[in-house]
Amino acid sequence: MTSPSVSSTSTDSGTSTELPRRLGLWSAIAVLVGTTIGSGIFRSPAGIAEKLPGPLPLMAVWVTGGIFALCGALTLAELAGAMPRTGGYFVYIREAWGRLPAFLYGWSELTLIRAAALGGISTTFAEYLLRGLGYNPALAPYDTYAHWIAAATVALMAVINVVGLKWGALVQNVTTVAKYGGLMIIILLALILGLPQTGGHFTPAMPPGSFSVSAFGLALVSVLWAFDGWGDLSKVAGEVKDPEKTLPKAIVLGTLSIIFIYLLANIAYLSVLSVDEIRGARLVAADVAEKLIGPIGVTLVAITVLLSTFGSVNGSLLTGPRIFFAMADDGLFFKKVAAVHPTFKTPYVAILLTATIAIAFVLVRTFEQLADIFVTASLVFYILSIGAIFKLRQRPDWNPPVRTPWYPLVPALFCLATLFLLVNALMDDAQRVPTLGVFGVILLGVPVYYLTVGRKSARS
Repeated sequence: MTSPSVSSTSTDSGTSTELPRRLGLWSAIAVLVGTTIGSGIFRSPAGIAEKLPGPLPLMAVWVTGGIFALCGALTLAELAGAMPRTGGYFVYIREAWGRLPAFLYGWSELTLIRAAALGGISTTFAEYLLRGLGYNPALAPYDTYAHWIAAATVALMAVINVVGLKWGALVQNVTTVAKYGGLMIIILLALILGLPQTGGHFTPAMPPGSFSVSAFGLALVSVLWAFDGWGDLSKVAGEVKDPEKTLPKAIVLGTLSIIFIYLLANIAYLSVLSVDEIRGARLVAADVAEKLIGPIGVTLVAITVLLSTFGSVNGSLLTGPRIFFAMADDGLFFKKVAAVHPTFKTPYVAILLTATIAIAFVLVRTFEQLADIFVTASLVFYILSIGAIFKLRQRPDWNPPVRTPWYPLVPALFCLATLFLLVNALMDDAQRVPTLGVFGVILLGVPVYYLTVGRKSARS
């Protein structure tokens, strides 16, 4: 087992599976921000307002989600700085808990998490593209077209990422700047034009029936869909320049910027629309812009969301396949998946495998189904990944370049909050069966492990 204080990737020995370090600080931040800001801030507010129909509970759940993400990011900064190796969560789980839990994480990423993420984001891209062209994606035949456009988007981004990390990072930098700028324009229009007209829809702050612990927990799951991505940079840690310094900075700065813009966006939405209007606004940003400046506003939002989701699909394909690459290189997956393209120097087999499964998902699942699958499966491995710090800190050779502030409170708060969300989903009648279904697929990985790579490990 490699010492966790070693700064090289697990493939730095000069083998054919070595990935070059090409991502600097700003590209690393762009990967994190670009992967995170996708469909969530444009699709989640309506569902959240349905569960928490009051301005104060609505803003409180976004603040809580931001604190949740920051606690995870602060802990991840220590883990990623100490173990800057390709694979991210996979590496931390393997080092702390062993090969079976690490395999289950990779198995879940392959069968549930990554495919659902790519499917949900690309579906939003397809729906906004159709909306921008004047078609209603909720009506036939355009609802079917949306699935095929989403699949084509995933395929296109897979090709871009196979061609090279340089091109994938370039797309990420450009789309991140563009969508950040577009979202800020929408926010400024709402605050400058909308707020003086309406005075804002911030009262009554907590109408009767607008808050319950159970509803808050379910709404927080939707918020986490919007915030997810703060940990994805760690999956390409083996390709970040000067990782001991760059990774912690990029993770914390990127997460803070996302928290800031998400809170500002929700204030902007409430400046123009009431909570009841947000509840009925499936495409809330488009409704805000249309109310402020008419049809041109819808076009502006459509362009912003297209850039946002396009960049997120790219970011997901930039980071996710590195997990399967790391697994294969560690002997926990088919060795061919660790192959690096001889010309482009990218893990092309892992990228193509990820894209193929995502395309299958997006052709048969709705956005809501994909989002629920993704968040539920992710929560399980959030606990194992962030909780790894408690075990790894016991090692005498643990010497990270940065340490998590307020340890052990910060990682403990994160893990307890995540556990609450899982228990809350199991207690909810509507969510119980889907949640158990996700758990069942994860546990199916146990016999798969012992029938394949686990058997080989036992013999060796």
